[in-house]
Amino acid sequence: MDPATLGGIVVALASLIVMAVMEGANPMSLLLPAPMILVFGGALGAAFATTTLPDSLASLKMLPKALLYKNLKPGKDVAQLVELAEIARKDGLLALEAKAAEVKDPFLKTALQNVADGMDPDDLRTLLEDEAAANEKGGRSAAKFYASLGGYAPTVGILGTVVSLTHVLENLSEPSKLGHSIAAAFVATLWGVLSANLIWLPIGGRIGKMTDLQSERLMVLTEGVLEIQSGVQPRALNDKLTAMLPIADRPKAAAKGSAKGGAKAKAPKTAEAAA
Repeated sequence: MDPATLGGIVVALASLIVMAVMEGANPMSLLLPAPMILVFGGALGAAFATTTLPDSLASLKMLPKALLYKNLKPGKDVAQLVELAEIARKDGLLALEAKAAEVKDPFLKTALQNVADGMDPDDLRTLLEDEAAANEKGGRSAAKFYASLGGYAPTVGILGTVVSLTHVLENLSEPSKLGHSIAAAFVATLWGVLSANLIWLPIGGRIGKMTDLQSERLMVLTEGVLEIQSGVQPRALNDKLTAMLPIADRPKAAAKGSAKGGAKAKAPKTAEAAA
């Protein structure tokens, strides 16, 4: 599990509590049920109204996946594809059917089964790219849903404050209660801004990043399977797929090689400039 989002939200909320304590306020005074129900319920209702019910429910189901997301290791995918390429060159494409039964990833499993069944390369590419596009579309939809929550929450909080202040103005005959009532009124605005910037927008950003990483991974798997189907040499496949990975995700030897290559390429330019 990658703790970035969950840990970041906890740190942000903890900072708010620390500030309240240092200011001499009681943090429990911020936990008022009425404004919290309005902010969270109102923002969710508005977000639901912007899309379809299936998309809304799918976005909510993606929340645990976003918070418990595990870092991908593209290097392992490359190593697995190179191993499959060696098997295909040694035993033929039909041998991939047995290996497909051992693969847990549904995308790669489907790809290997279709290769073993002799699907046309162009048809296989279309199938895999369509599957990757559908996966990306779902992620983008969920990210947009949480971004919309971040947009609606502050406005709903202001509405809650206006409603509370209206109630305060109705009770001006009791001056001793005005201070507490006004303070409570602004809790709705607090929760609107807080939930937007410390909860919904970070989660939306997390899902967007998760979708980008997954799309990059599926692209590597697609190219790897198609190259295996074409009979590429395992070493050439390793070089091609490694070049598709970000520098930070490449095996150490490959990353060092890229860095040295870059340094050598820049050296002549420096000499020319000096000349």
